[in-house]
Amino acid sequence: MRVLRSLIIVGVLLVSISVQAGNTGELVRIKQNYSRMLVPSGEDSFGLLSILSSIQPEKEISDQAVVELHQRYPFDLKKIATYLSSFMETGMWPDINYEDKKRSGWEPKLHAERILELVKLYNSKQTSYYHSPEVEKVIHRAMDYWFTAKPVCLNWWYNQIGIPKTLGTAFILFEEKLTPAEKQKAIAVMENAKFGMTGQNKVWLAGNVMMRALLQNDYELVKMARDTIASEIVTGGAEGIKDDWCFHQHGAQQQFGNYGLSFVAGMSFFSGLFSGTSLAFDDKQLSILSTLIDKGYRWVIWNGMMDVNALGRQLFHHAPVHKALSLAFAASELGGGESEACMAIATALLRDNYPAPALNLLTGHKHFWQSDYTIYRRPSWMASIKMASDRIVGVEMMNGDNMKGYYMADGATYIYKDGKEYLDIFPLWDWRKLPGVTAFEDDAPMPLIKSYQPRNKGTFVGAVSDEKQGMTVMELNRAGVKAHKAWICADDFVLCLGAGIQADSNLVVTTSIEQCHKNGELLSWKKGQWSAVNAKQTVTAEVHRFFHNNTGYIVWGNENEMVAETAERKGSWYDVMQMYRPAEVHGEVTTLYLKHGASPKQATYQYLILPVVDKKNVAAFDLSDIRILRNDTVAQAVYAEKKATCWIAAYQPVQLRVATGLALTIQTPGVYMIRKSGDGQYMISCASPTQCEDVAELELNQKQIRISLPKGKGKGKTASVVAIIR
Repeated sequence: MRVLRSLIIVGVLLVSISVQAGNTGELVRIKQNYSRMLVPSGEDSFGLLSILSSIQPEKEISDQAVVELHQRYPFDLKKIATYLSSFMETGMWPDINYEDKKRSGWEPKLHAERILELVKLYNSKQTSYYHSPEVEKVIHRAMDYWFTAKPVCLNWWYNQIGIPKTLGTAFILFEEKLTPAEKQKAIAVMENAKFGMTGQNKVWLAGNVMMRALLQNDYELVKMARDTIASEIVTGGAEGIKDDWCFHQHGAQQQFGNYGLSFVAGMSFFSGLFSGTSLAFDDKQLSILSTLIDKGYRWVIWNGMMDVNALGRQLFHHAPVHKALSLAFAASELGGGESEACMAIATALLRDNYPAPALNLLTGHKHFWQSDYTIYRRPSWMASIKMASDRIVGVEMMNGDNMKGYYMADGATYIYKDGKEYLDIFPLWDWRKLPGVTAFEDDAPMPLIKSYQPRNKGTFVGAVSDEKQGMTVMELNRAGVKAHKAWICADDFVLCLGAGIQADSNLVVTTSIEQCHKNGELLSWKKGQWSAVNAKQTVTAEVHRFFHNNTGYIVWGNENEMVAETAERKGSWYDVMQMYRPAEVHGEVTTLYLKHGASPKQATYQYLILPVVDKKNVAAFDLSDIRILRNDTVAQAVYAEKKATCWIAAYQPVQLRVATGLALTIQTPGVYMIRKSGDGQYMISCASPTQCEDVAELELNQKQIRISLPKGKGKGKTASVVAIIR
């Protein structure tokens, strides 16, 4: 019995030793992966480093995704030499404001970022600084300054996430050179991060805890952190990845370009970090992440630019370029290069965007029904519409970010061709005349938003889509302005309708059609010929046709004044994003907008946008094919005879004589698209913008039709049926 007991004890000890050895091996592999993934080697299998190197680096950066993108730049040896020569005995750099009180773009973080850059330089064989004693000495002294001074930001994010994330990486890559005392101080820095919060903040914090665990060689804590990170790779939660393949944070708020981008980039990094270990993401987790890119992010990137409507509050200089490229790197690295499915999606994303101008094969109409966001992609252009409702938060303004963006989710409509139409235009914009937005004309300071609660009181917000074309609607009831707004995206045009426009102020209300960089002349069609608009022009004719940058704009059936303007503008990035130093910038802007007058009552508008056309086609475009059946607070309905398609936003039950031999009665409020697809055959698509209806009922030529609508988390999605009407 004693022998048996002894054998059991020995066996248990051997298993324990084996497990510990295995765990130690896993920790070693993860640390090796850190070095492999983060220390520059010069490898550029997708050509993204070459693209990045062609872009001028930013001098002022706050966005974490852009910070990490800049960490990919090849070493700038002139800059490195300056770091080394200017470094002071105090362990500080003279060009950093260590007393900075900003909540965004906090300058002491530059100190941490330089430590990381020097650590990478020290470990990289690409330069003569490899294992340089001079660089090693500066790293130790710079770390010692941080350990002693313990800088603290007024924004918790830097203290718990930003600084530990940056320095933690440096600590791991420099671990072999840390003294025991330095290592304990490094661990103390990392202890500022603890498990908690939701969405991407939860992932960031867990990643920082994991780095502390690696420094402590605590495998169980590493595993706990990994499991916490992986727990966010799910769909359908209150925040994070939604069922419509959007990403939410800070409540029901679309965050593709901010927290969502950091989520994708972070998960891509972790997928490579854990590869070759028992902690590697499984196929299901990789599938969720790759689908988020495929069905979410691919739609919001055009020609290497992220849609302005996807940027969130992060309206930084060159943000569309940087965020798109950050996504491209993340997609190319997802799965650690070991997943064919991930590589296929990355290849498609890169093909559609790089090098610009790229071959765009992703086309169609997509509405993110849980996010009040529509994208319409054609082979040579893209349209984007961002809204808000009583369910969805449209925009946030915080930490000095997005100080002008009060109206950014009130139907903002952007049309992209080369993708540069709005690049870096933010300091020059009239922020009350964002394209597509109906708002007051006012010189007063822009209101500030101080909560994550929905602010549009409108409930009728959504879209119907057959994945090829669709109709988007928004009941606007916000900040003293009410309106029913609709957009029809169909093949070669975007038709915009407005009805029931009223306001509770004596201020003039406007609807902006376009406000973009001037690119060539703005032309106006008058008396059978095109003439240039050189300053500001106000017209009141029944039909107005304009042409600018290969795009036509036709406004008709309105009693409104129409204003067309090209003007030199000036502004400051600081006024938009307060992390920037005040400096004036200049540029020319082209603007088109309608004036509904002061205190309008039931004002309307209708205009057509024709992207990627020539002047001849704009002048000759036949408006008679687009029949506006109704444009009021009961319904907004349009029939295009050549397309044999009718679009209806029915706010109430309504009867419509669509065409000869085609009568329609909508019994259930909703948004509908009816397309004749054959002899007596109609494809009927319907969605509930209020997300309250389970069934849609209508009559088509007196035939009763009943459509079951999606339920649960599918509320707001489109349902389609085929009806045979003889």
